[in-house]
Amino acid sequence: MDELSQRFRRHVERARLFPAPGVAVVAVSGGPDSVALLDLMIAAAESLELSLLVAHADHQIQPGSSGVAQAVEALAARLGLPFELGTLGLGPAATETSARRARYRWLRDVQRRHGARYLVTGHHRGDQIETVLLRVLRGSGTAGLAGIPARSRGGLVRPLLPFTRAELSDHVRSRGLETHDDPANRDPRHLRSWIRTALLPLLTDRMGESVQGGLLRAQRHAAGQRRAWDRALDALPELSLRVVGSGFEVAREAVATYDPALSAALLAAAARRVGLVLGPRRARELAAFAGKASGRRLELPGGWVAETSFDRLVVHEVVTAQVPAALAPREERGETTFGDFIVRWAPAAAPGTLGRGGWTTFVGEPGWEVRPVRRGDRVLPVGGVGHRPVRRLLMEARVPRGDRVRYPVVARGETILWVPGICRGAADLPTPGTPAIRLDVIENGESRPHGRA
Repeated sequence: MDELSQRFRRHVERARLFPAPGVAVVAVSGGPDSVALLDLMIAAAESLELSLLVAHADHQIQPGSSGVAQAVEALAARLGLPFELGTLGLGPAATETSARRARYRWLRDVQRRHGARYLVTGHHRGDQIETVLLRVLRGSGTAGLAGIPARSRGGLVRPLLPFTRAELSDHVRSRGLETHDDPANRDPRHLRSWIRTALLPLLTDRMGESVQGGLLRAQRHAAGQRRAWDRALDALPELSLRVVGSGFEVAREAVATYDPALSAALLAAAARRVGLVLGPRRARELAAFAGKASGRRLELPGGWVAETSFDRLVVHEVVTAQVPAALAPREERGETTFGDFIVRWAPAAAPGTLGRGGWTTFVGEPGWEVRPVRRGDRVLPVGGVGHRPVRRLLMEARVPRGDRVRYPVVARGETILWVPGICRGAADLPTPGTPAIRLDVIENGESRPHGRA
């Protein structure tokens, strides 16, 4: 094993970049960096208990790109590795940003289809330096100056960050591996290429080689601050941070009591946990928004939205999920998915009493259905007096406004029998000990209490 392979293995083991066995999708463009990455990953795969899959995205921007794709496929075949090719059809007018987004969408799809734990890319020390310099020029905050992390959400791993472009090129030459240079890497029309080929050499000529080390020191200082803010989230119980699905929520009162700069830094750190990047201005805007009246909504970049929901600030991705259709079971027992819920039913003897809340109930006869809430739905709570509007019950139970139209109810005709987790209706209560149908509803994989009617 050569010296670079040994250093690579020590690095990934010390940094625990691959903490569990599994499938790793290795993104290979055909250039020296990604070919070196593949070779180094092969050498370390057995000890890391990884199964590798080679993925090549042909953006179809440059003429002859299909030849590079064929070469990468041939390399994977010689190495005995499975191969995936994505033909993205972007054309010569595509920008760096559109190409990157299309590539990652496709790579994530490959990862999902193969159930891969990791997606591995060839970002190296030079990419880190260019990223930090680019973000300085754009006025990024501390989190932006922290640069490219070695590990990101969704199993994205970048194990080459400590290594230089020259080291990787020397490695592939010494191994006799064929590589292909992308002309776009030298095209000054692309901002990153201009930084690489024009600005950095100019700065180095003026300030010496130490300029690159200075940028890396700034990156390490910023990364340390980013880690500190992330840990601060867990040291403030009054913030009551909860990651829910693809978003997060915090206690609005706590945000309001902090200094505005502190609130903005904490909210930016919470956003990073769910993959949302907030610059300083947006973070300050979100901190101020937390003090608005309940029921307000704030659009955020990248398809995210913030909502003030009672005493909570909720931040989540905008999901255009369809309202589930009504379901009328035909079988005696079964299980189905209803939006974000799982509904199960089976024969059982009716219990002595039925409470008003909870995620389990019993009905006396078939003929029930589970359906979304409709305008005008009302329920007579068990043990209550007078009908209550279901939408009012959902609001009192602090179900977010955007979720109410997809919330399930169990009904027979126009009669609401049950609002799961919130209110059992007085209709169709089976006699204790008689044959009945047990219904269980699970939300987002686990039952969660709401308020009661």
